[in-house]
Parts: sequence; structure tokens; C-alpha cells
Amino acid sequence: MWTHVCRCVREGAGCPHDRQVDEQFYWHPIVQFTSFSKLSHHFKRLLEVRAGTHLRSQGWGHTCERDIYRTMSDTKQIRRLTPSSSETLITLLETLPGALFIIDDAATIVYANVSAQTLTGATREDVCGKPLWSGAPHLVSTALYQAVLRARQTRKWTEVEYRSPVTQTWFHAQLLPTGVGLAVLFQENTEPKRFQDALRQSEQKYLNLLESVSDRMAVLTPEGLVLEINQRPLADSLCQREEVVGKPFIETPWWSYDPAVQQQLHTAIEQASRGKSVHFEARIHPQEGWYLDLTVTMTPHLDADGHVEYLIYAGRDITARKRAEAELHALVDAIPQQVWTIRPDGYLDYCNQRWLDYTSLSIEQAQGDGWIQCLHPDDRQRIQDAWQMSRKTGMPFETEQRLRHGMTGTYRWFLVRALPVRDETGQIIKWFGTSTDIEEQKRAEQKLKESEERFRLLAETVPQVVWVARPDGQHEYTNQHWCDYTGLTLEQIQSDRWAQLPFFHPDDREDRQARWQHALDTGAMYEHEGRLRNGQTGEYRWFLTRGVPMRDEAGQIVKWFGTSTDIEEQKRTEEALRQSQKRASVLMNSNMIGINIIEGEQIVDANDTFLHMTGYTREDLRAGRLNWMRMTLPEYLARTRQAHQELAAQQSITYEKEYVCKDGSRLPVLVCGVVLQHHPFQGIAFILDNSARKELEQRKDSFISMASHELRNPLASLKMQTQLVRKRLEKQTHHEAAALLSRVEGPVKQLERLIGELLDVSKIQAGRLEYLQETVDLDALLHEVADTMQQLSPTHTIVVRGAVPCSLVGDKDRLWQAFTNLLSNAIKYSPDAETVEMDLSASAEIVMIRVRDHGLGIPREQCDKIFDRFYRVSGPRQRAIPGLGMGLYIVAEIVKAHGGTIMVDSAVGKGSTFTVTLPTRTSLSSPWIDREKQRGKQ
Repeated sequence: MWTHVCRCVREGAGCPHDRQVDEQFYWHPIVQFTSFSKLSHHFKRLLEVRAGTHLRSQGWGHTCERDIYRTMSDTKQIRRLTPSSSETLITLLETLPGALFIIDDAATIVYANVSAQTLTGATREDVCGKPLWSGAPHLVSTALYQAVLRARQTRKWTEVEYRSPVTQTWFHAQLLPTGVGLAVLFQENTEPKRFQDALRQSEQKYLNLLESVSDRMAVLTPEGLVLEINQRPLADSLCQREEVVGKPFIETPWWSYDPAVQQQLHTAIEQASRGKSVHFEARIHPQEGWYLDLTVTMTPHLDADGHVEYLIYAGRDITARKRAEAELHALVDAIPQQVWTIRPDGYLDYCNQRWLDYTSLSIEQAQGDGWIQCLHPDDRQRIQDAWQMSRKTGMPFETEQRLRHGMTGTYRWFLVRALPVRDETGQIIKWFGTSTDIEEQKRAEQKLKESEERFRLLAETVPQVVWVARPDGQHEYTNQHWCDYTGLTLEQIQSDRWAQLPFFHPDDREDRQARWQHALDTGAMYEHEGRLRNGQTGEYRWFLTRGVPMRDEAGQIVKWFGTSTDIEEQKRTEEALRQSQKRASVLMNSNMIGINIIEGEQIVDANDTFLHMTGYTREDLRAGRLNWMRMTLPEYLARTRQAHQELAAQQSITYEKEYVCKDGSRLPVLVCGVVLQHHPFQGIAFILDNSARKELEQRKDSFISMASHELRNPLASLKMQTQLVRKRLEKQTHHEAAALLSRVEGPVKQLERLIGELLDVSKIQAGRLEYLQETVDLDALLHEVADTMQQLSPTHTIVVRGAVPCSLVGDKDRLWQAFTNLLSNAIKYSPDAETVEMDLSASAEIVMIRVRDHGLGIPREQCDKIFDRFYRVSGPRQRAIPGLGMGLYIVAEIVKAHGGTIMVDSAVGKGSTFTVTLPTRTSLSSPWIDREKQRGKQ
């Protein structure tokens, strides 16, 4: 358009501004821009649509308009530009309502009208000579950039509606190609609203998408100028969008910090501008003291013809991942294993420092297939085959291989394991592997193998059964001795875990299984005693079986080693010893025999019976208070020492002595001492309490003395009376002789009673005291006994209370004898009292008779002895009363024979009460003599 306008001026088409061109005006940028003869005819439409009305309003009139159109049809007539026509053209462009920029083919601004200067907020000097993208950053967008490219390529009128990323203002831009560049006119909201809304909605979606992504996004020109950028990178560096739009991306704060990183980005832009997608990782510094690790993707956007229109930059923040990887690498370098990673295609891309140090390879030498050269030649094909199989199946990789040491050239065994790492979709993204030095383990395995051979050789020569089991309990080896004993083969034992169970005694199987399972579960040592059946003879023999776990370095059980030893003879010996110990235990725990063990003069141990005999306690024994020298009475000390000397010489001795008990009392004992063979300084003594025998001997001596005294008195009296009768008869005084003879009857009856009691005691001891079986009216019997005793003993009043109106089966004469003795004793031992009482009571089952006196009484500690044979209370007043100690003994035996009981309750000085209880239905335990048979014998 402007060429045609200028041509109109040049031809003198009536423009009012015809004058000479001065030098300054001629060099106006619009004049320097190009030869006006090359301006495109497309400006005709611009003039018609945008300038026509405006020119008329400026007073040019229709003549000027026609002249301009006429000149547009014949450009060949143009020869020169006059000052008048140039001024007219400049005035026209300056007064256009839109912002007009004239750019060359490099997008450099060569002209900007007043509206363009106002829009950018800069002078003509500030914008001219700069690229459109940096000179007018408020107008830059990807849509504008694409429109510029289309206008250049097509050389056609181009329009675009877009919103400025900087000002958020919607623009309508028209681009008109010229001979050597473009004229770009910007206006706001110039399109109809329906198109404007549609364009705005599309543009808004694009901008929203750009801002919603978490990555740092930017759109660049193929030269690397920023067209658009989202807020994330701007926020990182605290920059405004207009500070970076239209400028080279490599000069932004993020990339200009480090020249090496800047060059990395520059290389990526160059590659992407040639149509190649580029991926790389870089560390940028948006601010001082802060860095970000990014994984960058630079993707070219192609037009329909396959030319690069612009570049899309995406930077994803991987700082956290890189830090984690750095920590992981630090950890990986610290662990004793060699660590490496391999890509899914089999390319080794990482080795830790330990692997590199061992092989002496660099990371570049190890990458790819370089690591294979470190393998032992014999292992390479096997390892490669196994690795390819794992890659194909995705299964974990595990093998053992030999690796060459880079410095020494020696090979060591390594256990190699690799696991696939998968992404969210299940695709393998990497293989992570370790190599663990197992050279010592392999040597140990070799030694173990050799040791196992020696073990098997030894196992076949020992007399025990030897076996080896796996961690699950399955036997994998037994020596031939076990096979010979059971008749099983090694194959049978190895194939069946419980093949040996039937050979165990049925009573031992459950315990054996429980113990073996417990050992397997806990790893504790296994031990069991059981009977095993001989496969040929069928007999059972005792075996002691022990199993010990063998563990690896990690503490895991790898085998069980065990033996089974024939202990049949030992079990028999143990059984014999157990029986012996049982008998010894019975003896030791006997409550009749006291036992003590002495060392020198000290008693070091004793059973409870001995302690009870002497009144000492276990605490006294532990405190060392039992000393046989101090416990021996002086009169027995010489004999005791002599006995100890004889014991040392003869190994055993028996003698009598008396101990001094803890309370000071004397204890007669019979001692049997034996020297212990396995402890020559110790002796064991068996102590028998000799008190009963001593007391019995005392009673015997007392009885003989009393019996002699008791029998001597009536005999003396009888002798004297007999002499008197003889003398009277000699003088023939018969009356006096009769009186004397009557006196003889008393001593005779007394002798008769004593002799009868002696005979009864003798029969009781021999178990030959006989009883008659007859019905007895007990109430009548008791009253008759009371009346008789009242006549014989007029010094006391016998009081009978109550009644027993019942009959029982028994011996009337023996019952008479028993109650007569009770009443006689009550009268005899209560010389100062006046009454003796007999209380009677009865129930359906029993009758009860109480005989009470108010005499001397019995000490409580002697109450349980008065029914013993020949026992008499030892008090001085009791000893003055004649008697042989047989009466109560006989009474107790008679009552017992009738199924009854007798008890005494007494206190010294207050008298005694004897209580007899008899069942109404008597079942006598002594021999019975039928009364009719007895009468027949009589």
C-alpha cells in the first residue's frame, strides 16, 4: 500500500504536499526499509479496508483516492520518491488507529508507528533494530509466531486472534507480506464477537493447560527465543513474564548460572531445531543458593510440510529423586557388595565404586557389554545364557560366577543376584543387581565336602548309629549300622520322613515325635531315650538319640547331625540302681530309724527321724550345731570313742549309748555305724530309739519288784494265820481256829485275783483270751457291780446316775471284770474323797458309761500310757498305792474286744474320768465260746 501511496506522490497526482526530499527525511526507516516498487499489491485491501476512510477524513478527497488506485495499477512508471509523497505516506502510517510494525525477514523491527510505540511503552529508537519478539514482548505469543511463519511461507494475507500471555489482552493481528519482509498491524477486539468468543475460549483452554501442568513449560522459536512460558519457572526465579519473553532461553536466570549447563541447553536447542526430540538432565540455579535438578525434554513442533515451527520445552523437577539417588549411591558405595544397574535392553549403565575398584575398569569401560571381559572364560557363555533367559522371562536372575581382580588377575567367586524394577504399568525399567564375594564360602564348601567324606568314613567305623537330617527333619544319611539294625535301606530312609517311626516302641513314639518336632521348630538340641526294635529279631533295646543343629553364618540351620547309642545295659544298671536307691530312700525316710552322716566329730547330714529324736531342726544342721561329742553324755563318751576306733578298723560297729537332746533330755539309742567306701572320711550311723525297750525293761524290773512285794504280803499273812491255826488246834480251841481260818480267805482271794490278772495278761499277749457270747442286760449288770463294790468298799459312796435300758451281745463276766476294775481304781486312787460317780447314757447305736473320781489325778503327758501293760503313774503318792499296772490294760483289751473305746480325762489333784463307749450291736473280734458248749465242758 505504502509503495502505491509513494508512487502517487512521485507522479504528482495532486497531493498537496509536493516538495523536495531533504536528506534527513529520505533516510527515515520506512524509506530505508525497501524499494517501494516491491511492496505487494495486497496493501490495496489494507488501504481499502483500513485507510480509505481515514484518508478522506484527512482532506485528501476522492481525487487523491483515485490517483492512488491508479498508481497501484502501474508500478513500472515509478522512478523516484519525492519528499512530498514520502511525507504524505509517513503521515498516513503514523495516524493509523492500529499498532503497525514493519519487520524484515529476520523479524527485526524496522518501523513502528505511534500506536505501536504507545502499545509497547517505548520510543521508536528503543524498538527499531530489535527482533519483534524482544522489542514488543507484550505482543509475543505462539499463535503470533505461527502466523508470522505462515505469512512468510505462503506470502499471503494472514490474520490471527490471540491473547497476550503478558498483558492478558486479546489482539487481532493482520500480516501483509512485502518484498523483503512483513507489515504487521495489531488492533484490539476488531473481530465480530462470535468469532472473538470462540477464539478466546480456544486460547483460554490452551493457556489453562499450559499453567495446569506441574512441569516447567515454555515455547521457543527454533533459534531459542522464548515465545511463551508458564508460571512455574517464573516463580522459581521471581521473574516477570515480560523479562524473558522474546529473549534467548539460554540467557534466562535458570540457565545462565553455569556455562556448562548453558552449553548443554544450547546443544539441545540446536538438535531440536533440526527436528530431533532431545532428553537430558541438568542442574539449574533459579536463585542464588538454590538449585533444581530437572529432566528436560525438548520437542520440535512441525508444520504440515515437516518444517520446525517452534520448540516445546518441558522441565520436570527431579530434585528429590536425585537427592534420593545421591543418598542411595552413597549407601550403595558403603555396602560391602558390588552393585550395578542394567537397562532393559541389557546395557550396563551404572556400577558402584566397589565394583570399579575390584575390576580396575572405568565406568565408560564397564558400560554396555564391557563388563563381560571381567568374567572367567569358562563362565561367560553360561552367564550370558542365564542373563538372556531372565531378560526374556522377567524372572529374578541368580547365579555364581568368577570375576577377575583388576590388579592381581586372580579370580574370585561371586554370588550374583538381579531383580527387575517395574513402573506403574508393570514394564521393566531397570535391573538392579548385586555381586557378593563368596570365595571364602566356596572354599568352606570344598572343605566341608572333604570333611563330609571324612565324616562318612568315620561314621561307618564307630559302633553308634550315625545319621544326618535336613532342616525339615528328613534324613538324608544313616550309616550302615543303622540299616543293619532296622533292615531299612538308605533309599527308604531318604524317601520317607517317617520310615523309621514303626521301629520305635509304641509307648515311645508320641514322645519322640513331639521332641523331634520341638527341636525342628526351635533349633534346640534334640535328645530322646527310647526303645528301638531290631528288624531281624523283633526285640527292643534302649537307645539314647541326640541331634545337634549345624548353622550357617546367618544362623540358619543347614543340617542336623545325630547319633543313637545302645544304652540297654546302662538302662538295666540304672534300673537296679533305682531300685537300690528306692530301698535306701525308704530306709532314709523311715520314721523308725534315725540316720546321720558324720565327718570327724561333726554331723553333716541327718534324716528327719534323727532330728525329731534329738529335737534339732534343719536350720541347726545347716548351722553346724550337731556335734556327736557334745551330744554324748560323759558316762558314754569313752565307749563312743572306742566304738569310733573299732569302726575305723572293722568298717562297721554296733553299740548302745545315750544322746543329750536339744532340750537337755536323755535319749537311749542303739547305734550301728558303717564307713562309706567312696568317702573314707565319712561314716553313716543308723540310730534306733531304745527308749521303749529301756522303759519296758524298767517296767519289768518294777513289775518283778511289785509282784514280789504283792505276793509276799498275802503269803506272809497266810503263813502267820496258818501258824496261829496250828497252835490253836494244838490247844483245842476250835472257836478261835475258825476265826483265824476266816482271815486266811482274804489273802487267798487277793492272791487269786493277782494270779488271775497275770493269767489274763498272758492270754491277751498270746491272743488266747476267750469270751462268751450271750445276751447281757447292761443296765442290771452295772447296778449289780455298783452294789457289790459298795459292800466291799464302805469308805466311799458309789453314785449311779442315768440308765442304759438296752441289751447287747457280749461276755457278762468280762464286762463285770472291766467295770469292777474301773470302780476299784477310782476308789483306790481317791483316798481322800468320799464319792465315786458312775454316769450312764444310751442312744440307738451306742451306750456310754463314765466313771469319775475326785482323787489324785494323772499328769496329762502320761494319760496315753496308763493303758499300757504294767504301766503305773510315776507320782510318789501313786507309787504308795499297791498294784501291778495290769488292771487298766485288761479293761482296755476287754472294751476293745466288744467293739468299744475307752478314754481318760484327768488333771493332777482334780481326779479322773474314764469314758467307755460300747455299740449296742457288738461284733467281738476275739474267740467266742458258746455258753452251752462251755457249760457242757464244765
